[in-house]
Amino acid sequence: MGDGSRQEPGVSLRADGWLSRPALGFNSLMQIPDKIQSSIKVHLGRFLKKDGAGRSVGAQISSEKARQSCAAAAEVSLDRQLQAWRDNPSWTDEPPEIKVTVPEGSLCNLNLKFKAGLPPDAVYDIIIDPENKRVFKNIKEVISRNVLLDEGSRQIVEVEQAAIWKFLWWSGILSVHVFVDQDRKNHTVKFKQGRTGFMKKFEGCWTIEPLFVDKELCLPLDPHTLEEYESCAGGRGRVGCAITLNQLIEPALLPPPPISWYLRGITTRTTEMLVNDLIAETARLRAISNNVEANKDAEEMCHANESHPTRLRGDIKDRWRQRRKSGRHGNSLRLTAQWL
Repeated sequence: MGDGSRQEPGVSLRADGWLSRPALGFNSLMQIPDKIQSSIKVHLGRFLKKDGAGRSVGAQISSEKARQSCAAAAEVSLDRQLQAWRDNPSWTDEPPEIKVTVPEGSLCNLNLKFKAGLPPDAVYDIIIDPENKRVFKNIKEVISRNVLLDEGSRQIVEVEQAAIWKFLWWSGILSVHVFVDQDRKNHTVKFKQGRTGFMKKFEGCWTIEPLFVDKELCLPLDPHTLEEYESCAGGRGRVGCAITLNQLIEPALLPPPPISWYLRGITTRTTEMLVNDLIAETARLRAISNNVEANKDAEEMCHANESHPTRLRGDIKDRWRQRRKSGRHGNSLRLTAQWL
C-alpha cells in the first residue's frame, strides 16, 4: 500500500466518500488549552439549550410563563368584573335585533345584535364550552371535537355535532361539520363548514364587545377602553357586552318559493332561539350570583339574630321580600318558546 492509502489515526472513510472524524471525548477535551476549552464549553452549552427547531428552551419556558401569567391576569380581571355584578345584579334583557338579507344564490344572511348582562369573557366561555349543548337546545350531541391549533388565547377546533331540525311535521337529526376559530383576545368565534352535504355553505362569526353599563360613574370622563373604565369607576363599574352574530346559509340545492320562504323563516327562528338560549343562560348565571350573595346575607342575619334575639323580624321580611321580587324578575327573563 502506498502513501495515498494512509489515513490519520481515528479517521474513517464513510460510504459516500467523505472523511469522518470521531467526536472529541472527555480526554481529548482535557488536552486542549484552557481558553479554547472554555470557549468550546460555552458554545456547547448554548447548543444544548436549544431544541430541534433552533429555539431556545429558556425562551420557550419564558413564553409559557408569560402565557400563564396572562391567563392568571385575565382570570383575576373576570373575577373582579363578576363581583361588580354580584354587588348589583339588576339588568333587563332585551330581544335581539334581527336583520335578514338574501344574497344571490343563498337562502339567507342573518345578522343578530343583542346585549348581555355578563362580561365578555363569561359569554365567550359559554359559546366555546365543549359541553354547551346543555345551553343550546338545538344541539343534540357533540360527535367529535379535535383541537388543531392551540396558541394559548387562540384555538382552531374541528367539531362535528348532531343538530336537531324541524320543518312542518317533519323532524330529524342533521350532522354539522365545522372548523371553529376562537380568539379570546378579540372575543371572536368564527365558524366555517368543513364537509359539504345538505348545506353547501354554512359560516359566520360571533363578535363580543365590552359594554360599560355604569358609565355614569365616570362622569365627566368618557372612557373608551376597559382599562380607562375600570380606573375611573374605581372597580365598581359593571361590564356587560354587545354581541353580534352574523351567519350565512346556502343549501346545496336552493328550493323555489314558497318552500324557500318557509325554510328562511324556520332558519331565522332557529337562529333566534339559539341567541335566546344564550341570553337565558346569562340570566341564569346572574341569578346564581345573586343567590350566593343572598345566602351570605342569610348567614349574616342568622349570626346577628343569635347575638341580638330581640331584633325585629319586620326588617328581615322586607329584605327577603325584595330578594324574592328580584328572583321573580330574573326568572321572567327565561325564555319558554318551543321549536316550531
